Amino acid sequence: MIITYTAKYTKINSGYMGQLVEWPEVITEGSTLEECREMLQDVLNEMILAYRQQGNEIPIGGGLLEQIPVEVGHVSQTT
Repeated sequence: MIITYTAKYTKINSGYMGQLVEWPEVITEGSTLEECREMLQDVLNEMILAYRQQGNEIPIGGGLLEQIPVEVGHVSQTT
């Protein structure tokens, strides 16, 4: 069975931080985006093994990230 997870990458001072949206405990860092991707895959595999060993249910993937554009100058404060 193949489950698809949604990875979120954030640029940080030391490189990149990667985290799964549907499983926030799966998080890692890498000096490059490619290294971070590889490390995120490794940590995901380790988490799956740990969850199976503990008898925990593995979170379901399939999330969707969407960017929402907004013109900041047109946003006004409401009372």
